[in-house]
Amino acid sequence: MSDLSVFSDPRSVAVVGASADPAKWGYWLARGALRGRERREVHLVNAKGAVIEGVASVRSLAELDQAPELVVLCAPAPTVPDVVEQALAAGVKGFLGITAGLDGATGEPGLERRLADRIRAAGARLVGPNCLGLYDAANQLELAWGTFTPGSLAIVSQSGQLGLELAGLAAHAGLGVARFVSVGNQVDVTAAELLEDLVDHAETRAVVLYLESFRDGRGLVETMGRLRAAGKPVVVLTVGASEASRAAARSHTGALTAATDVVAAACRAAGAVLVETPAQAIDLAHLLVGGPLPAGRRVAVVSDSGGQGAIAADTLARHGLAVPLLTEGTRQQLADLLPAAAAVANPVDLAGAGEQDLSTYARVVDVIAGSGEVDTVVMSGYFGCYGADTPELEERELEVVQALAGVTRTRALPVVVHSMSHDSVAVRSMRAQAVPTLHTIDAVARSVDVAAALAETGTTQARRAVPALAEVGEPADYLAGRALLASYGVSYPGAAGIRTAEDARAAATALSGPYVLKAGWIEHKTEVGGVVVGLADADAVVEAFADMHARLGEGAYVLEEMDAQRDVVELIVGARRDPSFGPVVLVGLGGVQAELHKDVRLALAPVDEAEALDMIRSLRSFPLLDGWRGRPRVDAEAAAHAVAALSRLLAERADVVEAEINPLRVGPEAAVAVDALVTLAGPPQDTPTDGAAVATAPTELTGASR
Repeated sequence: MSDLSVFSDPRSVAVVGASADPAKWGYWLARGALRGRERREVHLVNAKGAVIEGVASVRSLAELDQAPELVVLCAPAPTVPDVVEQALAAGVKGFLGITAGLDGATGEPGLERRLADRIRAAGARLVGPNCLGLYDAANQLELAWGTFTPGSLAIVSQSGQLGLELAGLAAHAGLGVARFVSVGNQVDVTAAELLEDLVDHAETRAVVLYLESFRDGRGLVETMGRLRAAGKPVVVLTVGASEASRAAARSHTGALTAATDVVAAACRAAGAVLVETPAQAIDLAHLLVGGPLPAGRRVAVVSDSGGQGAIAADTLARHGLAVPLLTEGTRQQLADLLPAAAAVANPVDLAGAGEQDLSTYARVVDVIAGSGEVDTVVMSGYFGCYGADTPELEERELEVVQALAGVTRTRALPVVVHSMSHDSVAVRSMRAQAVPTLHTIDAVARSVDVAAALAETGTTQARRAVPALAEVGEPADYLAGRALLASYGVSYPGAAGIRTAEDARAAATALSGPYVLKAGWIEHKTEVGGVVVGLADADAVVEAFADMHARLGEGAYVLEEMDAQRDVVELIVGARRDPSFGPVVLVGLGGVQAELHKDVRLALAPVDEAEALDMIRSLRSFPLLDGWRGRPRVDAEAAAHAVAALSRLLAERADVVEAEINPLRVGPEAAVAVDALVTLAGPPQDTPTDGAAVATAPTELTGASR
């Protein structure tokens, strides 16, 4: 990556298209640039030579004695190419492209990219075009529409206006912005490069990223991983969760995943986190900036209202957080501090003790934080309002804020406050001292949930995968697909390809019943009556073949030994190629109702068997595999073996576009695949292709065979 310092701390700036009209972009850019005059030279370029904020402008870059290091392009679109050529000739090193619609305004399709190529060829770089601008608090660089409050959050956004909304929310929440970049069309400098530039940015303590498209997804994962390792967690916003965003796919795997599912998997691999709204992003950022992350999911609730405490406990539980009963020793310590009517089990109800002595809040929190029995303390209720409603109490309330901040530091445990005040002096003080303070218990619960999940997630070592030969392909026949999956270690029952009644009888003699007859060339066989199960003998096989052949016609039929395991759970295992992030693997509750349940987990491929097992254990339906209601536990490790196998297949084979097993029958002693859907970009490599001539011996159905 080239040096991007020209976009954070240039020695000089020229705003081309500066304006004296406050309603125009050129005014905001000029005014912001002038605020940094103590740090750098600022030149304003206006075709009419207007005076802007008391500063005379020049009519063109040619009038400057020395070339500026950074040029802001806010001129009319038709003039931009000439401005760029003039600037490059003078030795300009960076361009900030505000002007939008260059291709359309000039009638030259592809002009934006040609300008970017020209700029790079000259050794310069371009952010944008079609961006809202950039801001760096420490370096007094303000080249954007809007107003920014200095702080510790970095914002990189493909949407300028959404980025501005994030900056406004961050300011209102007391976080502020360390650096802001609206990336625009990314014809040159990319979001990934700008994120990489934040790894060593001292003022940034957390990052919010909004992207609508992900180019080198794997590279972005690596960059977000480096930010996490540097102590700067990344919060990601994107679009694509709706049904309308799902692309048509041959497999259940495609139908079961949205664009945001893949981004969420990428975030998990990077140690980042995906949220749904700008408000959620900023709420979570409170917990990520400065304070410790929760070490687990156990939460204690301290409230000055029994009702608010109970609601808080219920809300936390709905987010999968535990509100455990405190031990007898801890309850006794709390009872010694509180009135007899106080509840001390968890939630803890102060029963008026807070009003009598504000220091009670901090003392109670300290006892709980020091107990080792919880990972987060949530305070819910009136605290933060005392000084606002009774000014005589403001100083005392601020002293308690200091004490709460001290608990967080000494106990290395987050204290999160739900306050009925939006923005009191005490609330601002808590936020400034790494005591996250939010206005609703819903926001607290959601943020603690996500922060705990983030703490549980480390970065995954980056694993590159081979690029695909093509984005689309054709399905291999069933036996060829089976053979390919079996070559990667997936267990299958014995099978044979058949085309005639004589083949059917011969196959039944060679294999062991009961049998399953399948129309091997049809992708979703069940939907067209292309599967018949439980055929007891050769006569039954021949009869079923005659019926299916009459209905479906000529094709590569398959006779397969029927998996006879009892107490099985059916899973779906699939892998496909995402255009941005490459191979991804999925596991979930399977069978013909897989799309109804939509209980799936996705990860970037490849995964090892330990990671695959974690995916399986994260399913809502995992209790079904783990001995639900007295049923035998099934071999989840064998299922993980199959998940890892499919993930390796797509990571290693450029000719495989998509692969799926539905169902994978997981029993107490084995996981047996009874389906194979493989889409290939070309003929299979080193696997059988003539389904009529292939017979596969039965696979050993024991865990040891893995």
